[in-house]
Amino acid sequence: MKRPLLASFFKRLISNLIAGFALLLTPVFALVMPALTMAPTAAAAVDYLSFSTNDEANTTEVFSNASPSVVYVTSTALRRQMFSLNVMEIPQGAGSGFVWDNSGLIVTNYHVVARANKLTVTLSDQREFDATVVGLAPERDLAVLRLIDPPEGLIELPLGDSSELSVGRKVLAIGNPFGLDTTLTVGVVSALGREIQSPSGRKIRGVIQTDAAINPGNSGGPLLNSLGQLVGVNTAIYSPSGASAGIGFAIPVSTVKEVVPQLIAYGKILRPVLGIERASDQWIKRNRIDGVPIVRTYRGFPADDAGMIGARRVGRNDIVLGDIITSVDGQDIKTNEDFLSAMEKHRVGDIVTIETLRDNKTLRFNVELTETQ
Repeated sequence: MKRPLLASFFKRLISNLIAGFALLLTPVFALVMPALTMAPTAAAAVDYLSFSTNDEANTTEVFSNASPSVVYVTSTALRRQMFSLNVMEIPQGAGSGFVWDNSGLIVTNYHVVARANKLTVTLSDQREFDATVVGLAPERDLAVLRLIDPPEGLIELPLGDSSELSVGRKVLAIGNPFGLDTTLTVGVVSALGREIQSPSGRKIRGVIQTDAAINPGNSGGPLLNSLGQLVGVNTAIYSPSGASAGIGFAIPVSTVKEVVPQLIAYGKILRPVLGIERASDQWIKRNRIDGVPIVRTYRGFPADDAGMIGARRVGRNDIVLGDIITSVDGQDIKTNEDFLSAMEKHRVGDIVTIETLRDNKTLRFNVELTETQ
């Protein structure tokens, strides 16, 4: 009799434990089960077409607003056939550009249109227009074109401020890489204040470096900030393979704002001049000269009026140097690039202080700059 009673006792104990455990879990099931049953319904209610993250929404908005302003620029050159002498159009290059204003002015890179005999601009809606060159600045790799018979409704890009950029800020590039029209790439500002070489050999300073993919064909297209404002003009890539390697460069909009109005007004950058011919950097380096020697001065220009003198020949082979420019407004001058960069900080009519070395004596001249003639 004891064995059946003991078994019955344990059976009731286990039953009570299970009932108590179930009672404890009841509140948990009450919270979890509705969520489990509603999860498929909530997921099904999400509409991907109307959903986007804040960053996706910003990217989409910037592209939608800016893409109508981006154009495709193609250039061709005229060449004669060797035997028939017939003139043929040879593809010269292709790149991107953007609308500067609604009168039909287009900004692109100089190297996109260099040596072209014919230019064609294709708008985002695939309409094609012939274009002419308004102004060229090879030392800044910028060019301004004008559409022949421009259409109405051209949309210009708002201008930003490249000085407000900082490393890590989001930037967007729109262009036509490899001829694929209106392509968007997104990245960040990787570095500021870079230097690259222009087609003329001059250095372009203050360049923006970005990891937004820049490929052949992106040249001349806009680099935009998160507000859709122009902050740079895509101009070059660093790549062993010739394609994007995550290092692209853009001319800052501060330079664009300075250069483009001059190209529109004068067809070139209007520089103040001294009226001198300078020795080449190769000659300076070969002769170990500390400064930039003046080869000759031009009559009627500021340097000649101020009393500066150039080099002169003594006898058959000996050359005696005149003034060697060593400083412009306190900035040391070692190369022609130093001299030109110092001069570009000034405008026509400015008075600059130039120090020279002549016969081992330091001379100082206050010179009023004049314009190119």
